[in-house]
Amino acid sequence: MVGKPQITLSSLDYERLQRLLEKDGPSFAGRDALEAELDRADVLEPKDMPANVVTMNSTVRFTIVETGKTSTLQLVYPKDVDGSAEKVSVLAPVGIALLGLSVGQELPMPSPTGHVTVRVDAITWQPESAGELHR
Repeated sequence: MVGKPQITLSSLDYERLQRLLEKDGPSFAGRDALEAELDRADVLEPKDMPANVVTMNSTVRFTIVETGKTSTLQLVYPKDVDGSAEKVSVLAPVGIALLGLSVGQELPMPSPTGHVTVRVDAITWQPESAGELHR
């Protein structure tokens, strides 16, 4: 893959993530990666978000391309991580990679073995398309 795919964020998610970065300062490993994603994102109002984009609190099915392993996770803010296997923090490498991607897009992310590529296969639930614009 050449370059990173364009990503889209809702203005609500963008503002909350910016506040999270301000609050947490340099205290987490993925800070630079998350900042880079926010800097390159197209920002839309929640009502204008396409249904095929991974937004905060979306449930997304994705594949690690190199292994073929498919997972389904809900992308959540750190305060909503409860230890369940169904949720991933936006501060985790896979959370940062998934944020703002559309179905079919791929993005490399760091892994213990170097880098792997995450591909969004489907969004099984998205707050904006469910009418939850201010969650």
